[in-house]
Amino acid sequence: MEQDLAKMIDHTQLKPDTPKAKITEICKEAKEYDFMSVCVNPYWVEYCSELLKDTHVKVCTVIGFPLGATTTETKIFETRQAIENGATEVDMVINVGELKSGNTEVVKADIEAVVSEAKGKALVKVIIETSLLTDEEKVAASQLTKESGADFVKTSTGFSGGGASVEDVSLMRKTVGPDLGVKASGGVRDYDGARAVIEAGATRIGASAGIAIISGGKGSSDY
Repeated sequence: MEQDLAKMIDHTQLKPDTPKAKITEICKEAKEYDFMSVCVNPYWVEYCSELLKDTHVKVCTVIGFPLGATTTETKIFETRQAIENGATEVDMVINVGELKSGNTEVVKADIEAVVSEAKGKALVKVIIETSLLTDEEKVAASQLTKESGADFVKTSTGFSGGGASVEDVSLMRKTVGPDLGVKASGGVRDYDGARAVIEAGATRIGASAGIAIISGGKGSSDY
């Protein structure tokens, strides 16, 4: 197993029909393989935090997920509650409709509100949902993420028909420069795919196929 690669993986399970037994299983796997985090829906944060309390595995959750179209006030509340329940990383979805409307200040304020709520308590990754954006919009969203003080820009939710591509990761890295994290999520299913997005500039990978990635196999999940 490549230890360095394992520490770049958020072991992810976000499907709406995920049973508790699967959540228990991914926490066990995350401990065994020493992944960076488990990434779960907000409902499971407290449970995962208890299971992982004596480990180095972080608990990551999602905010405004998967559409990004909740109000800023809702995103702030979700962030606060997630942190209270034990999350130390939050992945928020931007307001894609406002970005496509050209209302960049609204998008920026939305991100800044979550960043402010999480400051000093949790990393913030900003999901821009690349499959719905033009290249110009990807650049704009990445720039807004950097300007808002977030820690990472992230490609995808995995729920909008597209995932991480090498081209998108490369564009995002070029836009934000060397210091901001770039997370590739959705569609990274094996070692070669992981290496490709890392070479393009990704510093974190969101995948349900984490074990397959580090063991040289191939995962079948979309996320």
